[in-house]
Amino acid sequence: MSYLKSIKDVQNYDINRDKRLLHSAQHEDILAGLTTDIYFFTTMDVLGSMGIGDKEVVAEIFARKPGVLVGIEEVRNILKDKGVEMWALEEGKEFQPKETLVRIKGPYDKFAIFESTILGCLASPSGWATAAKEIKEACGDRPFICFGTRHVHPSVAPVMERAARIGGASSVSNILAAKLIGENPAGTLPHAAFLVAGDTLSVAQKYDEVMAESYKRIVLVDTFKDEVEETLRLVKEMGRKLYGIRLDTPSERGGVTADLVRELRARLDIGGYNWVKIFVSGGLKPEKIKILAEAGVDSFGVGSYISGAPAIDMTMDIKEVEGVAIAKRGRIPGIVENPKLVKML
Repeated sequence: MSYLKSIKDVQNYDINRDKRLLHSAQHEDILAGLTTDIYFFTTMDVLGSMGIGDKEVVAEIFARKPGVLVGIEEVRNILKDKGVEMWALEEGKEFQPKETLVRIKGPYDKFAIFESTILGCLASPSGWATAAKEIKEACGDRPFICFGTRHVHPSVAPVMERAARIGGASSVSNILAAKLIGENPAGTLPHAAFLVAGDTLSVAQKYDEVMAESYKRIVLVDTFKDEVEETLRLVKEMGRKLYGIRLDTPSERGGVTADLVRELRARLDIGGYNWVKIFVSGGLKPEKIKILAEAGVDSFGVGSYISGAPAIDMTMDIKEVEGVAIAKRGRIPGIVENPKLVKML
């Protein structure tokens, strides 16, 4: 598709604000160059008027701290029709500070206006994926679901949960994210279902009745009663149909503690219900996950730690112009080799 190329194009671009129900960018907006910084259009107007906007350059992207790289597929799709070459780390690869992550070679005016867009496609997803990796390390061999959709704008929620899956999440709850990955979304019933019905057991029994066999019957037990009491009530009625219970005790009541998990696991085992799994969610961070895992938690739901992870700041530098090594002061001129880069365009 065509994209904006000058300040005049920007000024003449018309948006029907009455028909835009959401403020987020659409795919067409991004590919048209509408989500970049205006100074890149100023740059192209100036260089174009000097007759040098199409000089061949080599630009490289690096980060100042380590992480997991996510977003390369989008970057490749942005650049694939621009007449440039591109080398990059593959999606999901770990990287170190100052390591070359992406190299772009071609006429500068073919990709200049997309610098901010490209960096944005890498910065936030890499931050989310890196946070998911930290959660995975804390969980060990225990699975965890990403529950971060409610914490970010819906336009980027699928991007976030996809990044979490690449970073280490076992599954995601966001429907579009799961579809983009080629998987089914995962999740349990929310407190709202029980509050509307007024009873945990009746909802759990109907859940078992109407849902397909492939759905694991995991039921929240902290809505109305003591968590241990409610769990034992459920398992006595549902038996082996109850796959697991979910603890999401709010901070107002002290949150989920290791002592609660140990008591619940002990009472289940004493009663002969050793098949019942314990799933925990609610403001979890790596340190608490390690403690709860040791206490007996089988799996976790993690949202805000991933969705709230800071973006990993990415920088694009021009390292060659017409085959001549160059760099701004403070940087070393010339390309920075990285044998892990793969030719993508």
